[in-house]
Amino acid sequence: MLMIDLPAELAATLAAVVDTGTMDAAARRLHITPSAVSQRIRVLEERLGRVLLVRSKPARATADGERVVRLARQYALLSHDVLRELGEPVEGESTTPVSLSLAVNADSLSTWFVAALSHVVAVHDVVFDLHRDDQDFTAELLASGRVVAAVTSRAAPVAGCRVAPLGAMRYRAVATPTLARELERRGAEHVRVVDYDRRDELQSRWLRERGVDPASPPRSFIPGSHAFADAVRGGLGWGMLPDLQTESDLADGSLVLLPGTPVDVPLYWQQWNLASGLLDAVADAVTHTARTALRITPR
Repeated sequence: MLMIDLPAELAATLAAVVDTGTMDAAARRLHITPSAVSQRIRVLEERLGRVLLVRSKPARATADGERVVRLARQYALLSHDVLRELGEPVEGESTTPVSLSLAVNADSLSTWFVAALSHVVAVHDVVFDLHRDDQDFTAELLASGRVVAAVTSRAAPVAGCRVAPLGAMRYRAVATPTLARELERRGAEHVRVVDYDRRDELQSRWLRERGVDPASPPRSFIPGSHAFADAVRGGLGWGMLPDLQTESDLADGSLVLLPGTPVDVPLYWQQWNLASGLLDAVADAVTHTARTALRITPR
């Protein structure tokens, strides 16, 4: 059988196009011309005999292209580790930090996750490309190869990955005192509620526990963790907020707890099962920070 060579430079070029969305942007990242980027992609597709890139706006990888992008990210990780083992670069030498693509849910990103990454950059020459999504969907980004690791609610490992528990983020229903009194007087089916987006089930879960049809109350959709919390504080509606975001509000009385059982959302760290010192350093920082911040062990 004829062996096909797959140069790391060509794979890295495909990954750059997928990451940046266009050939022009990839060219700027790689410090080459857009025509050189296009030529590299064409050579790679000809060598493998298949289409790797959907030339849309933004550009995206095909299923076969995702496998090549995954290889490029693995090579970048291993290359970083080898160079580090060989010794630090000479002072003043121009270097390009390795870029790690990670997926994380919005509430973790707005509370504890960035603190974990700060421990990593203090030791490693690395930059991060963070993909924000609901914790129920971040594992899909990992499976596709778009990210090398993810904070996810999925306990079962994604194929080719290993998993570690982080803790659980506890959510409680809260509202302004005025809205809480309105809830008590009129009933939850008539009082404004805030959802993060149309996939957010936390508020609907609270309503079902009280025998209320989730479709009944008027809703606002606020797709941002800080903005969502600000909307609840501002009286746009009641909502389920993590304890990490409400401690001071409950203490000063600007928010009050609504009746009901807290909801614990277990979180896990999943990463490629790759022998990488850098990726393991990120995992150590994330698990340590999460266990300090979340304090609750997933069941």
